[in-house]
Amino acid sequence: MRVLVVGAGIGGLAAAVALIDRGHDVEVVERAESPRETGAAFILWSGGTAVLHDIGISLDGLGTRLEVLENRGWDGRRLGRIRVGAATRRFGSPQVCVRRRDVVRRLAARLPDGVVQYGKKAVAVTQDGGGAGVRLEDGTSRTGDVVVGADGGRSVVRRDLHGSAEPRATGWVTWQGMLTARADADITGTGLFVVGPEGLVGMFDAGNHQVQWWFDHPWRPDEPRPRSVVADLAGRFGHWAEPVPGLLARVDDATIGFYPHYGHDVAREWGRGRVTLLGDAAHLMPPTAGQGANQALEDAWVLARALDHAQDVPAALRDYERRRARRARLASRVAMRERANQYRPRQARMLPDPVATALFVRWLGLLSDRLAAGPVDGAAGASPA
Repeated sequence: MRVLVVGAGIGGLAAAVALIDRGHDVEVVERAESPRETGAAFILWSGGTAVLHDIGISLDGLGTRLEVLENRGWDGRRLGRIRVGAATRRFGSPQVCVRRRDVVRRLAARLPDGVVQYGKKAVAVTQDGGGAGVRLEDGTSRTGDVVVGADGGRSVVRRDLHGSAEPRATGWVTWQGMLTARADADITGTGLFVVGPEGLVGMFDAGNHQVQWWFDHPWRPDEPRPRSVVADLAGRFGHWAEPVPGLLARVDDATIGFYPHYGHDVAREWGRGRVTLLGDAAHLMPPTAGQGANQALEDAWVLARALDHAQDVPAALRDYERRRARRARLASRVAMRERANQYRPRQARMLPDPVATALFVRWLGLLSDRLAAGPVDGAAGASPA
């Protein structure tokens, strides 16, 4: 079967790898002129690392294993701790904090030369009873048996299928970046969340002496960006306990990334005929729950299996969409509520750490089709911290 994938992000590349491994002829068209390596680091939870293991992507030498999530109040008090290593033991697949560009590079390296065509902007999708295609801005077209729209939250494929409905803002924004870890920054294998009335500050050990950091705070789409983001963040968070003032002293305006929070309502069916969606094009969600890339990887895994020996291609695509919609909708609804960014110290302290850990492991299982299929034997992952 010939499959056209629109978009060469993590989800699109993973789908291409999975489909080629299962015998399909795949072409990926990407509007950017070169691989999309923007963004800092993110967490691959057990489901995401299991999918990468299944499609032959090793994470050896990348990032670091995450063992603990620690939640503190703005005044330095510890509110709770989740030992996410329990999920590694439960599912046989680790939690890894890794730079986005490193995952993109590993996925792209698994594809044969010429599969990804850069500088090819899709402008429309076409289909008839026997096939589907993509029209490109340069006047050329591509045709195949299936089109997969993996082209992000403002997807051209989604627009052609469902109209031009814009994603919905949640009222929050993330400012983020990477720093070289200091010797006194004791966050090895740890994800640190510091929450207060003004918002949330996070830090993750991303491996190779790198720390992923971010600030989340309320934001309106019509709000102008501050002239100095660092000065604005210092005004909001500078009175918090360490390590927040120390972090603020080390960031600068030139390296801060701006990520307003938007999301989609997740429909039961995403496509029509021989066209479907994947990743943010189907279920854009804020980064609050850390599930965007992981859900895209889950999509790729399920889609590749849905197309195995499919006699009725549209029916196989609708089956893929319905299977994934339930779990993606759950992840999206939690992320859109932005509860992780809200300061509720009494509630946090009422939940014992072992109970919080057990609930978190169960949560990861609820979100993953891959983990529902069984544990992973010998899953690849970053070296333990």
